[in-house]
Amino acid sequence: MPGRISNSYAFMGSKKPLIGKTIPDMFDEIAEKYPDNDAIVSIHQGLRYTYRELQEEVNRAAKGFLGLGLKKGDRLAVWATNIAEWIICQFATAKVGIIIVNINPAYRTHELEHALKQSETMALFLIDRFKTSNYVDIFYQVAPEAIESKPGKISCESLPYLKTAVLIRGDKQPGMYTWEEVLKMGEEIHDDVLREHQEDLDFDDPINIQYTSGTTGFPKGVVLTHHNILNNGYFIGECMKFTDQDRLCIPVPFYHCFGMILSNMACMTHGATMVLPAEYFDPVSTLSAVEKERCTALHGVPTMFIAELEHPDFEKFDLSSLRTGIMAGSPCPTEYMRKVSTLMNMKEVVITYGQTEASPGITMSSTDDSLERRVSTVGKPMPHTEVKIVDPKTGKISPQGETGEICARGYPIMRCYYNNPEATNKAIDKEGWLHTGDLGILDDEDYCKITGRLKDMVIRGGENIYPREIEEFLYTHPEVSEVQVIGVPDARFGEELMAWIKLKENQTLTADDVKLFCEGKIAHFKIPKYIKFVDDFPMTVTGKIQKYKMREQSIKELGLGEVAKVDTA
Repeated sequence: MPGRISNSYAFMGSKKPLIGKTIPDMFDEIAEKYPDNDAIVSIHQGLRYTYRELQEEVNRAAKGFLGLGLKKGDRLAVWATNIAEWIICQFATAKVGIIIVNINPAYRTHELEHALKQSETMALFLIDRFKTSNYVDIFYQVAPEAIESKPGKISCESLPYLKTAVLIRGDKQPGMYTWEEVLKMGEEIHDDVLREHQEDLDFDDPINIQYTSGTTGFPKGVVLTHHNILNNGYFIGECMKFTDQDRLCIPVPFYHCFGMILSNMACMTHGATMVLPAEYFDPVSTLSAVEKERCTALHGVPTMFIAELEHPDFEKFDLSSLRTGIMAGSPCPTEYMRKVSTLMNMKEVVITYGQTEASPGITMSSTDDSLERRVSTVGKPMPHTEVKIVDPKTGKISPQGETGEICARGYPIMRCYYNNPEATNKAIDKEGWLHTGDLGILDDEDYCKITGRLKDMVIRGGENIYPREIEEFLYTHPEVSEVQVIGVPDARFGEELMAWIKLKENQTLTADDVKLFCEGKIAHFKIPKYIKFVDDFPMTVTGKIQKYKMREQSIKELGLGEVAKVDTA
C-alpha cells in the first residue's frame, strides 16, 4: 500500500523559550547588562548614545509623555524619518504603555488624516520637513485649528481625538510644543511615578499600531503587543547569531516593521548597536557607515542592495567587517543574494519572510543554512511558529510540495486591525490562522519558497502563472538589472504577461531580444507578450513594488481599457 503524502505543515520548536516580559523590562535589563555598549550611533545627526545614556533619555521622554497628560492605551503617532528621537519614542512609549502609531514619511494630507483619525491619535510627534515636503504645512492643512490653538489644547473638527502636536526639530510653531519642552515637562514627574506606570504593564498589552503599506486602497492599522514585537525581534536576532558585539547598519525606515522590529528590536534584545547612516536610504551613506563604524550586519530591501552593488564607487568601500544581515521586504532575486553574500562579504546573509500582521517574521533562513538554501528559499518557520500551505479555493491543507496560500499561527500574529473587525475576521480565521495572501510551497525539510501572491497570480488561458518564476528567470540575463512581471487583460486568453525591465547601465536590449532569450528555456505561455523598458518602478517607501499601479499604467498605454472592463468569473 503506497505511503500517505505528507501535508504542508511545519512547526518550529525551540530550546529557547518565549520571553515573558514587557519591552521596557527587557530594555532596562539590557541597559544594566551592557551600560557602556553603543546603543545608537546616528551618523547624520552626530549623536551617540550608550545603553546607559539611552536609558536616561528614554526615561526623560517617558516622563515627558506623562507630563503631556498621556496615559496607558493612548495613541501617540510619530511622523519622522530615521532619527535617534524615533527610537527614543519607540522605547519611551513602551515604558508607560502608550501605543505608538507609525506614520509613513511619504504620507501627504489625505493619508495623514486617515491614519490619525482611524487610529484615534491623541498626540502627533513630527519633524519639520522631509525632502521637498514641509510637514508643518501639511499638518496645518489637515488640522487648521491648530494654528490658533495653545499647545496641548488642539480642538480639530476632522480629528476629534487629537489634542497635542510636538515638533521634534525646527523652529517653534503655533499650536505645537517642541521636543525640548516635552523633555522639560518630564522633570516634574518623579521617578517613582514612572516606575509605577511600568509595573502596571502586561506583556499582552497592545503597544503599537502599524499601517500596512497600502499597495491597494487605504492602509489598515495592525495592532501589535509587547509579546509580539519583543519576541519576534529577539528571535530575528538569534537567527543572525547576534551578540552585544554586533553593529547593525539600518538604512530601512523605522516606521516600517523592518526597521522598528527586525532592526531596532533585534539589536536591543542583544545589546547590539543601531547605526543610522542617514535620514532615508542613500547607497553611499550606507556603504560609508558600514566602513566607518565597522558594522557587522546590514539590512535592506532588494532594491537597496541592488543600488549599493551597482553604485560606481562600490569597490572603494571596505566592507570586510560585515558578516550577516537581512534581505527582506519584497521577493529577493537569487542572483543578488549571491552577490551580497560574496561581493559584500555577508557570507551569513539571511532572508526573512513575513508581513506586518505577523510582527513581522514568519519564516527565516539560518546562518548555518547552505548558500543554496539561503538564496532559493525563505527558510523555515520562525521558532514557536506554525506554518501551513492551503488550497486557496477549498481552504484544505495542501500536499507537501504543492503551491498554495501560506498561513501562519502562533505568538507573532497581530491582535487585530484597529477598529476594523470585519477586516480582522477576513485575515485571521476562527482557528487562529493568519491568511497571508502569499503563495508558496513547503518542501520535505520544512523550507518555504515563495511563488507569488494570490492577487499577482496570472491566469492565461487556464494556465496558472506565477510572476515570481518569470522574474527569477529574466534576472539570469546578464544585461537585466531589475524586472517585474504583471498580468494585463487580454480578450482571447483572459490575461497576458507583461515584463517591466530596468537594464544595467550602458546596456541596450529590444523586446525581441528578451523574447528570443526566453525561447526554448521556459514554456511558450510564460514568455511575456509585452515588454516595457523602464528607469524605475512605482513603489512604496519601503521598496515594495506597487504592481497595481504598473497594471493601471500598462492598461492605459496598451489601450486595453475596454478589455479590462469585461467581467470574469
